[in-house]
Amino acid sequence: MFKFITDRPFWVNLLAVILLAAFFIWGFLQLLGVITKHGSYLTVPSVTAKTTAEAVKILESKGFEVVIQDSVYTDTAKMGIVLKQFPEPNSTVKVNRVVLLTINKSTLPLIDMPSLQGKSLGYALEILRRSHLVVGDTTYKPDFMMGSVLEQRYKGNIISSGGKIPWGSRVDMVIGGGLSNDQVPVPSLLGLTYGEAKMVLEQNGIMLASTVVDPGISDTANAFVYKQNPPKFTEDKRPVYIRSGQVMDVWVSKEMKLLIDSTTTNQEP
Repeated sequence: MFKFITDRPFWVNLLAVILLAAFFIWGFLQLLGVITKHGSYLTVPSVTAKTTAEAVKILESKGFEVVIQDSVYTDTAKMGIVLKQFPEPNSTVKVNRVVLLTINKSTLPLIDMPSLQGKSLGYALEILRRSHLVVGDTTYKPDFMMGSVLEQRYKGNIISSGGKIPWGSRVDMVIGGGLSNDQVPVPSLLGLTYGEAKMVLEQNGIMLASTVVDPGISDTANAFVYKQNPPKFTEDKRPVYIRSGQVMDVWVSKEMKLLIDSTTTNQEP
């Protein structure tokens, strides 16, 4: 065997080695291409807004690997669905590509209960809104801290700040009603602009709990109040009374309008 090699010129042996090496390299590249499916591409299907299980099943059936990149929570989307994916839907990528998913949590996240005690009712309402919590029942008891939060409760029990409660929970509050139990008639806000209604409430020591704004309003201050709670009169036209420090809700629209029901009696002086 070695004589066969030594009997030939050096350049022949060198050429043979080069050709043999080239053959092995070519064979290796061909095999690598088969293993990695070089030159094969797939279109990434859209799985946003689908449940996580459904999205994973679709992607894996198309030959993709799936990784849950992040899990967040938004209350404007269904729980447990895919919010984002990468690569984007309809992207052309190589097979075996990993698709990263961001999903909406399937359970409500727990958040820290803020501290409301000692805060004014208006400030406490803003804290609840920023904390993704909802105001529940507001009750009043005589106390010199008029209009301030005396107790904060969750499901009937006092809850301390820092306690864990689910996102969107209702928080009840006990508000100081002052040392007087004097009541005043509920003022009529119907037909007033939002700015005027706030002034009337402030003059009577009444807090504004929530405002429901109709679509298309950019200037809330000049929007018109068309509904209020509590109303000025009951259904049998008896006046409704409220204590200073209590709260009212209003509904506003871009144009002046009145609901045709018993609350229209609020227009009476």
